[in-house]
Amino acid sequence: MLDNGELATLRNRFRRDAELLLQGSDDNEEKKGKNKTIIIIIIIIIIICCQRDDEAKPLPRVNRHSVFWIVASVAVTYYVDFLSVLMHSEDIKSWWFNVGLVLLGTCLCLAVFCIVYLEWYRGIQHYDQVYPAIPPITTAAFIAASCSLNMALWPVWSFFTPLILFTQFMGVVMLISLLG
Repeated sequence: MLDNGELATLRNRFRRDAELLLQGSDDNEEKKGKNKTIIIIIIIIIIICCQRDDEAKPLPRVNRHSVFWIVASVAVTYYVDFLSVLMHSEDIKSWWFNVGLVLLGTCLCLAVFCIVYLEWYRGIQHYDQVYPAIPPITTAAFIAASCSLNMALWPVWSFFTPLILFTQFMGVVMLISLLG
């Protein structure tokens, strides 16, 4: 893109042009000049925002954020006895729980299809362009699964249920991001 010297030259040129446009004699010319100035300012802002920093380094896989969510997920699993409650609790609404598991399984199957088959096997990097229906279907299934699981587990943990499930979700997402 542009380096800092070229960007400064471009800004100065637009500033001079804007000053010349503002020196009109009529009110209409003044309004036109102000409109052109606004348009020029918007173009400058777009140019500045669209610049890429080629020296930017990608974030490391292991960072404080990932470690925090994984440790929080492990702590929640241990302290609320998550797996034991899911297996043995009589308070869980089984219909909502089963619906949530089926929807969550749908999300996972679509994710495996996209990552393993489309990306690794077929080499399609932008599978959302080839199969545009996958992201909205996965999103809708995940939202419905989270609502179903919240309703199923509400009798067990009450208002802590969304916090517990969100912490578990973030821990799993961060663990998967460390693996891939």
